[in-house]
Amino acid sequence: MSTTLTKPASPPAARAGGAPRRRTRVLALPEARWALAALVLFLAALPLDLLGAPVWTWGPLFAAAYVAGGWEPGWAGLKALRDRTLDVDLLMVVAAIGAAAIGQVLDGALLIVIFATSGALEALATARTADSVRGLLDLAPTTATRISDGGGEESVATDRLAVGDTILVRPGERIGADGRVLDGASEVDQATITGEPLPVAKGSGDEVFAGTLNGTGALRVKVERDPSDSVIARIVTMVEEASRTKAPTQLFIEKVEQRYSLGMVGATVALFTAPLLFGAAVQPTLLRAMTFMIVASPCAVVLATMPPLLSAIANAGRHGVLVKSAVVMEQLGQVDAVALDKTGTLTEGTPRVTEVRPLAGAGLDAAALLRLAAAAEHASEHPLARAIVDAARARGLDIPAAGDFASTPGVGVTATVEGRTVTVGSPGRMLDAAGSRRATVVAAGLEDEGRTAVVVLVDGTTAGVLGIADRLRDEAAATVTALAELTGTGPLLVTGDNARAAARLATEVGISDIRAGLLPQDKVAAVQELAEAGRKVLVVGDGVNDAPALAAAHTGIAMGRAGSDLALETADAVVVRDELGTIPTVVRLSRAARRLVIQNLVTAGVFITGLVIWDLAGHLPLPLGVAGHEGSTVIVGLNGLRLLADRAWQPARPGSLR
Repeated sequence: MSTTLTKPASPPAARAGGAPRRRTRVLALPEARWALAALVLFLAALPLDLLGAPVWTWGPLFAAAYVAGGWEPGWAGLKALRDRTLDVDLLMVVAAIGAAAIGQVLDGALLIVIFATSGALEALATARTADSVRGLLDLAPTTATRISDGGGEESVATDRLAVGDTILVRPGERIGADGRVLDGASEVDQATITGEPLPVAKGSGDEVFAGTLNGTGALRVKVERDPSDSVIARIVTMVEEASRTKAPTQLFIEKVEQRYSLGMVGATVALFTAPLLFGAAVQPTLLRAMTFMIVASPCAVVLATMPPLLSAIANAGRHGVLVKSAVVMEQLGQVDAVALDKTGTLTEGTPRVTEVRPLAGAGLDAAALLRLAAAAEHASEHPLARAIVDAARARGLDIPAAGDFASTPGVGVTATVEGRTVTVGSPGRMLDAAGSRRATVVAAGLEDEGRTAVVVLVDGTTAGVLGIADRLRDEAAATVTALAELTGTGPLLVTGDNARAAARLATEVGISDIRAGLLPQDKVAAVQELAEAGRKVLVVGDGVNDAPALAAAHTGIAMGRAGSDLALETADAVVVRDELGTIPTVVRLSRAARRLVIQNLVTAGVFITGLVIWDLAGHLPLPLGVAGHEGSTVIVGLNGLRLLADRAWQPARPGSLR
């Protein structure tokens, strides 16, 4: 079965005040309810059957489990027959009924429960992905304030905006359309689009994007793109298109299943009807045909694949990596190229003060400079202000009270602290006014190193410069090395951040291939470029801007702690505990699971082939056929369970990964 995303018929209402997005509940899905009913009935009948209770106690329960778990795929399979298509789920229902017909009621019921549960999980995954796309659309507001030619204001639906319209974006509002600033100054948090960790100063002539969050200033914006063609709308489209590109693989699998199903049904019917034409007795002929159906059943093949992959999933889950399906666990071991996001992936995603540079002549040391800056910034909600206040607290400094607080969007803040006027803000404008050449050199040096420079003035004199940066994860360099050894090539850095910050970080972790200043579609293009070269790409990211690349990649992994809803839903796996070093380890675990799958498929194939030949060429007793079939199932199942052991999770160490 293949799944695709569908866009809502109309944009959902914006979530006022950050109301939680609605998510599909498991039991809201009919597939999940029927699977649960089949499982409960099976578990109720199982102990009665095993303890030798009368048939009338457990027989109806098993029959009800057959109906609950099998009616929906059975009915869908019957409808498919009208289109001359033999659905593999219908074949499994027939096999289960056939097993019950010759007394193997328990085996048939278990098969029904397994397939019903699988269908429910697929339905849930599809629903949750659709939820995440609707959540992404919620980022864009449903209304905007349009300025008329006469200067008046009117509230209009964002889907009614046209190219050339002018809109007013007040402080704290989300921007209603892609466009360019005509007038005003503010800071805009556009992490949802570019992944940049800090708000970006916007002024006349700067580009802004729909769905991004305006800061403390008001902006007049000229609309330059139709709402249906905004960056946020294109992200939704790219996620949907990337999901549909996975369908050919599903179609190939369905074709294989179709041929196997037709062959198995044809062989069973021939094995039953052909002897009857030559006068054979009905009962032994039916028994032989049903024995063939049982021994030819792909249960051992199914279990040859699932236990290793599910055991690997369980083991990874215990160590903080949520792998969403067995298909994903298998795909992880196939990757031979890696693309890493910067902010929130290789870095922690939280700005921190990394440098405190007091200037000579101000009479302040580093602690005094940071103390005054934190006092002035204490009332501000800007991320840089929080970083400065947190740095002062981390050093155990007391933060004095400040008065006369004032904030100028795009410039900085001013406050009175212990009788002194303290100003903290952007060096671009403040240093021009203060005229400090030394501070200009220090600020430029920090920015060349990829840091954000913040200048501190005390009573109009430049007292010092603070350097703020997103801190690199402790395990980032080791992870890059490990992934390079696993794939045979160094990872690619894809980021919406500026080139200087990207180059500095890449040097620290050992990445040579850098793509900076990327919008979401640019990240997708970088992934597709590798894919067209024949590479199976693993993308690791955390933000909404990473979701299209996560969806377009062969496999996508999201960092869980700071990851956006869309990234978490779109990704194939989630690092729940935000431990970057687990990524090469889970790739290694996937490769171990793939090796066990191959071992199990060989074992299952030998058993099935041998039993089928025995049944066709000789006389295979039904009990021996069941024993051989179930024995092969047990063998491959136990082999796969080896990956449940903690020793199977071996942290990746450079030099020992291949």
